[in-house]
Amino acid sequence: MKKELSLIALSLFAAIPAVASQQSDSQGFIDDSHLNVLLRNAYIGRDYQQGAQDRAEWGQGIIAIYQSGYTEGVIGFGVDGIAQYGVRLDGGRGRSGAGGIDFFKQEDDGRAKSDLAKFGATAKMRIANTVLSYGTQRPELPIINSDASRLLFESYTGAMLNSKEIDGLEINAGYLTDEQRKSDDRHDSGLKSLSFGGASYQFNDQLSGALYASHVEDVLNKQYLGLNFKQPFSTGQQLVLDFNGYNSRLDQGYANELNTGRSNSIWSLAASYIWDIHTFKVAYQQSSGSTGYHYGSYRDRGGVGDGGNTIWLANSYWSDFNGEDERSWQASYGLDFAGLGLPGLSWTTAYVRGDNIKTAETSNGKEHEWFNQVQYQVQDGPAKDLKLKLRYSVLRVSNSASDYNVGGNEIRAYVEYPFNVF
Repeated sequence: MKKELSLIALSLFAAIPAVASQQSDSQGFIDDSHLNVLLRNAYIGRDYQQGAQDRAEWGQGIIAIYQSGYTEGVIGFGVDGIAQYGVRLDGGRGRSGAGGIDFFKQEDDGRAKSDLAKFGATAKMRIANTVLSYGTQRPELPIINSDASRLLFESYTGAMLNSKEIDGLEINAGYLTDEQRKSDDRHDSGLKSLSFGGASYQFNDQLSGALYASHVEDVLNKQYLGLNFKQPFSTGQQLVLDFNGYNSRLDQGYANELNTGRSNSIWSLAASYIWDIHTFKVAYQQSSGSTGYHYGSYRDRGGVGDGGNTIWLANSYWSDFNGEDERSWQASYGLDFAGLGLPGLSWTTAYVRGDNIKTAETSNGKEHEWFNQVQYQVQDGPAKDLKLKLRYSVLRVSNSASDYNVGGNEIRAYVEYPFNVF
C-alpha cells in the first residue's frame, strides 16, 4: 500500500500546473484555522415486530472540531483535532444495545455507558493541492464512510491522501489500522487493516462519475462505480439520474463464519424529476450473488468494519433492501416549503417494496417500508442554522425472511445546533 501511495503522489505532483495551488494561497497556521461546535440531542426508538425486544436510546452530545491552517511555503503543515462528549439521557432498563442505534456501548454487565468522551488528532501536510494526513480520520467516500448519523461520530486511525491537482478530478487513497466505534472510546474494534483508493471526476456540468476499491484484511474486497447525470430544462425543471453499484467478494474464512457464499453484486438506478418545490423519484435496486451486500458494523461483532454509511444505494432507509438476490422498487416525493412561504422546512416520504429474498426458509422473502421525514432549519436570527428533524418508518418483513431482517416501527428525533467559534 505504501508503494501505491508513493506512485499516486508522484503522478499527482507531475500535474501540479493543471490548476492553481491552494498551498500558495495559504494565510498561515493560525489565520486559516477554524473551530466549529455541534450540539446534538438525538433519540432513536424501535418498536420491533416478530417477538424481538424493543430498543431505544436518547442522548445529548457535543462535538468540537478544530482545523488549523497550513504553514506558509512550498510545503505546508497543520494539525486538526476533534473532541466528543455524550451523556445518556435514556436507554437503560434493558432497551439499549441495538446495533443499528449504537449511541452508548453496553458494558460487560449489560448496562449502557452513562457518558462517553472521545478525542482525536490528525497531522497533515499539503503540497499544492495534495494533502497527506495521519491520525484520526473520518472518510466520507462510497467505499468507506464513517457514520456521523447517530449521537457521536465514528472514526478511524491511519494515513489518507487527497488530491485535486487536475480540474474536476479528485483522488483519494488510504491505509487505516484502527476503527473507533460511535458508542465507545476504545479503538480495538477488531479491524486489522483497511486499504482503499479511487477517484471521482466531473466530466462536464451534467455528468460526473466515481470509481473506488477497498480491501478489508481477512474480510472482503469491494469495488464501487457511481454515475450521476443532470439534465436541466429551460422551464427551471430538472431530471437527475443516479447510478450506484458495488461488487464484493468475501474472504473464505469470513464467509464460513457467516455461513454464506462469497460473492455479491448490488446496484441501484434512481430517476428524480425536480419541478419547482416538488421532487418526484422512482428507483430500482437489485442484489445478486451467493450472499447479500455486507458493510459496516464492527469486526469484533462479526461485521465488515468499513463504516456505518458505506451503502450509497437508492433504497437504503431503515432497511437497506440488500438481502441475497433481493430486488426492490421505490417511489418517493419531496416538498420544499420555501415556495409556500416557509423557507427551511421540507418533507420527504417514500415507499419501498422488496421481494425475491433468499433465506434458509425461502427463495421469495418479502419486505416493505414506508418512510417519512420532516426537517426544519432556522434561517436567521439568534438560532440561525438550528435544525429539527423528525423521521418515522414502518417496516414489515415476511416471517420466512426473519433471519435476514426484523420489521417494526422506528422514530428518530434530532435537534442539532452547529456554530462557528472562530
